[in-house]
Amino acid sequence: MQTRPAYDYWLLDLDGTLVDTEWAYVRETFDRVEDRLGVSFSDRQAEVLWHGLGGDRNDSLREWGYDPATFWPVFDEIDDATARAEATYLYDDASFVADLEGPTGLVTHCPAPITDVVLDRLDLRDWFDVVLPCDEETGFKPNPEPLHRARDDLDIGADARGVYAGDGTSDVDAAANAGLDSIHVERHDPGRRGVCVLGDHRIESFHDLAGRR
Repeated sequence: MQTRPAYDYWLLDLDGTLVDTEWAYVRETFDRVEDRLGVSFSDRQAEVLWHGLGGDRNDSLREWGYDPATFWPVFDEIDDATARAEATYLYDDASFVADLEGPTGLVTHCPAPITDVVLDRLDLRDWFDVVLPCDEETGFKPNPEPLHRARDDLDIGADARGVYAGDGTSDVDAAANAGLDSIHVERHDPGRRGVCVLGDHRIESFHDLAGRR
């Protein structure tokens, strides 16, 4: 039987890659942001911002006439860790992570308080040797620093071959900037994404890796 690509260590994204959130919670969150800021987001705009479709979220906000420095503090305050975790589900192909051999790390833009609740609620914490939620100190993808930090925390050799798996352009770009291979798992219709994401491996499900070396 063929096996998935062989790497000495794996790094993975969380939201949109291993887990996702029910649309009702996403829409409710943006409704509350609208009320607070006195603005309006269409369903399409909410989808683009939540999933990072089309590239950098801040670029999308500016294109629509919104100030990221005003939007994000309000969004982060409204995005409740417990409610979001209750609305979060695991993709059925994500369980392959539990069977990975060798060091495995999680590098996510999901804020630390939400990451912690999601991992505990879905019983995923034991899947990872390192969990690194990005913040202002670490920098944000496509900056490679979060991936470098996670790799350092895994304490692996300098010659180790690694990969970063994610669902967005920032994930693939971060992997390239960090000198890692990338796996892009496409959870959305490419037409709705609006851009072509070119990872070293391009898949629609982690089940597809079973046929690759």
